[in-house]
Amino acid sequence: MQATQHVLFERSEMKDRHLVRKKIREHIADKSKLPILIFPEGTCINNTSVMMFKKGSFEVGGTVHPVAIKYDPRFGDAFWNSTKYSMMTYVLHVITSWAIVCNVWYLPPMVKEEEEDAVHFANRVKAAIAARAGMSVLPWDGGLKRKKIKESFKEEQQKKYCQI
Repeated sequence: MQATQHVLFERSEMKDRHLVRKKIREHIADKSKLPILIFPEGTCINNTSVMMFKKGSFEVGGTVHPVAIKYDPRFGDAFWNSTKYSMMTYVLHVITSWAIVCNVWYLPPMVKEEEEDAVHFANRVKAAIAARAGMSVLPWDGGLKRKKIKESFKEEQQKKYCQI
């Protein structure tokens, strides 16, 4: 990874976030470097939805070249349900699959608009990707599939439900 200019960081460490943002800005400014590949969801789910994008990659500026990727599970499913299968079982499923097929769509480049903040820009990109791949848009991040739901998130959803 060091030979290919990966930017490694610990998501929970605030100092690392600022350092990564700085490194990405420097990388974008250097026109001799290749574009950066970022997966802003941080994880994937069952190939039906696009989860919340982490805003950090949309705060640095530059042009975003969205790519929509959707797996076709007819010959083999690339999705790993870690609550159901161990890593070894998943690897066995993948290597014994007839094929892992995915559709890839390259969308038009997108740039953050003047009045737009990073969250709105991320949501606009996410919506374009979801629309192209025929997936639904989810307002939460992938951490919910592995972590306990925050009480504040539950309360917010309860308030929205009460308003209905």
